[in-house]
Amino acid sequence: MYYSNHDRGHEPWENPIETTGRPVDEPPRKHKRKGSGAKVAALCLVCALVGGVVGGGGVAVATGALNGGTSTIYEGTRTPTTVSVANVTGNELLTAPEIYAAYVGSTVGITTEIVTTNYFGQPVSQAAAGSGFVISDNGYILTNYHVIEDANTIKVSFVDGTSYDAELVGGEEENDIAVLKIDATGLTPVIIGDSDNVRVGEQVVAVGNPLGELTYSMTSGIISARDRSITMENGEVMNMLQTDTAINSGNSGGPLFDMYGQVIGITSAKLSGSSSSSATIEGLGFAIPINDVKDMVTDIIENGYVTGKPYQGITVSTVPESVSERYGMSQGALVESVDPNSCAATAGIQEGDIITALNGTTVISSAELIEEKKNYSAGDTVTVEVERDGEKQTLSLTFDEDTPERRAAQEEALEQQQQENQQNEQNSSGNSGSDFFWPFGNLSPWFY
Repeated sequence: MYYSNHDRGHEPWENPIETTGRPVDEPPRKHKRKGSGAKVAALCLVCALVGGVVGGGGVAVATGALNGGTSTIYEGTRTPTTVSVANVTGNELLTAPEIYAAYVGSTVGITTEIVTTNYFGQPVSQAAAGSGFVISDNGYILTNYHVIEDANTIKVSFVDGTSYDAELVGGEEENDIAVLKIDATGLTPVIIGDSDNVRVGEQVVAVGNPLGELTYSMTSGIISARDRSITMENGEVMNMLQTDTAINSGNSGGPLFDMYGQVIGITSAKLSGSSSSSATIEGLGFAIPINDVKDMVTDIIENGYVTGKPYQGITVSTVPESVSERYGMSQGALVESVDPNSCAATAGIQEGDIITALNGTTVISSAELIEEKKNYSAGDTVTVEVERDGEKQTLSLTFDEDTPERRAAQEEALEQQQQENQQNEQNSSGNSGSDFFWPFGNLSPWFY
């Protein structure tokens, strides 16, 4: 997974040849003619080695003469490779050392502090680490959303030792990208490439901060596959480039370069073989194709968020197949809450509805509903098929625009509702309207 075939120009060390002299007063020994051929062959081999080294420009460092010394060691004289960054234009093939020399200064290590409250109401501080890369000379930096999610403070560090406090310009959770800004000028931005042009088998390299402490490490590999639909830990389905380049915790948010020195992806994930957070499977890493997020990044820089995204104003969770069979319900996305100021409320969607299709496309889970929503923009009108009290209904809905203000209001409303539901569960006898949701267990709703 982690290796490329770019080990060029390596000159092997010559094998040491040992010869042992004899005292001059020792009488000559008689040997059988049978062994003389072997000695002649050995002598010829020594001569051939010496001749090869001298002829190839090698330097012999001797600790003794052939007649009286103990050993001879031969050193090669490989000329050190000079790495030039002057001709890095994104139009010519480069070596891995050239890419590293050109852009290690454009890669940053990111550390965050997350302050939470423990069971006793005391503040608890946690640290997290990731990677990122410079996309403008005046201090804009691109990384993964999950690297800075819930962070109270963000700090970025460069290979030359300088570090800056960073501000979050904006993020896009569904596509796992975030843009940071530092107070700096004269930085060297990366060259953004075209991920649609990359082919399976092409070599790529990544630079990042694996494990949060091995800063500015380069790893190499190939593109293993394109257009992989990968379900992330939170259930979000994302389109990814698959690579066998080494990607570990802390690499998230770093650049994936093609061999022209262009960023074609954002290293984001590694496949895990268990339900734990530790990824144990090797050779299966994933990167967000840069073409999927180019326009979003520009939007975030200019507006603070991705404009034109559709917003419906509901939270949903999946109706499990077992529950569907047991209670005779349809599979689909269960509506757990409705923003009263949203287009969903205007369209007549109610808490407890099961959404089974969006604009004619069947959905059997919350993830499928959210994925289908990505095909539309704010202002688009669609049909929504729901099941309510065992009856099918078709509603017409025109999407609102998803803005940070709307999302914050929905999060606040959801938190308040969850607190009310917990209070109701403690105080009620089990006959309230909230009983409808109990068979589904403790589900994690999706914003939609």
